Amino acid sequence: MKTKKWFVMAAAVVASLGFQSCLDDDEYDYSLLVPNALVTVKNNADSSFFLQLDEQTTLLPVNMDKSPFGEKEVRALVNYTEVDEPSGDYTHAVHVNWIDSLLTKPLAPNLGVDENNRVYGNDPVEMVADWVTIAEDGYLTLRFRTRWSDLGKKHFVNLIPTNNPDDPYEVEFRHNAYGDTYGQVGDGLVAFDLASLPDTEGKTVKLTLKWQSFTGEKSAQFDYCTRQATLPAQPEVTSVRNQLNLK
Repeated sequence: MKTKKWFVMAAAVVASLGFQSCLDDDEYDYSLLVPNALVTVKNNADSSFFLQLDEQTTLLPVNMDKSPFGEKEVRALVNYTEVDEPSGDYTHAVHVNWIDSLLTKPLAPNLGVDENNRVYGNDPVEMVADWVTIAEDGYLTLRFRTRWSDLGKKHFVNLIPTNNPDDPYEVEFRHNAYGDTYGQVGDGLVAFDLASLPDTEGKTVKLTLKWQSFTGEKSAQFDYCTRQATLPAQPEVTSVRNQLNLK
C-alpha cells in the first residue's frame, strides 16, 4: 500500500471501513477509529488465539475464534473494549473492534560493513519517540520517519546485531530506500523479534539502538528483558501486511 499518511491515520481509515452506520455524528464513538493498544498476536495449539498486551497482561478476544493472521505471530495495533465475560486463564476478556498487523521480522545477520551497506543500505531515518516505539514482549517495535516518493518502490528495513564484543545488546537499524530518497516525509512501523540476542536470564538490561539519521549517527537505549515463556509455543515469526511500502 502506498501512502504518505501517518500510520494512525491509515489505521483509522481501515477501521472506519468496518464501522459505517446510520448513527448521527453526535452518537458515534470516534474513539473506535484509533488504536488503543499495541499487542502481540499469539496462537494456541487449538487454533484459538490471544493478545499479549505487555509482559504480565493477556487479552482474550471473545468475538473472534481465530487469528486474522493465520498461524503467524505478529505485532499489531488494535482497538478493543473490555467486556464482562469469563476470561479463563487470561487477564481480561475483550471485544476486538479492529486489529491491523505490523511488519514483523526477525533480526537479520550482520554481513560485515561493506555487505551491510550493499544489502541493507544506510539511508537515513529519524526515530519517533512515542508510545509505539518500545521494547516489550521480546520485540523492539519502532516508529520511524523518512522520505517516500510516489515511485512505488518498497523500502527495505532491517535490524542487525552490531557484534560489539563489549555490548551483546547493541543493534543497528538499517534502511535501504533503493534510491527513493526524495518526496514527502512519512512514518512507518516495524517490529523486530529479539529472540536471537543472548538470554538476559531474567534480568533487565539496556538495549542500545543505533541508526543513521538525517544529521548523522544517533542512538537510544531501551530497557530489555528476554521474553519469558507464554501460554503457547512461539510460532513462526514472519513479515506480514504493513501500512507503508516496506519489506
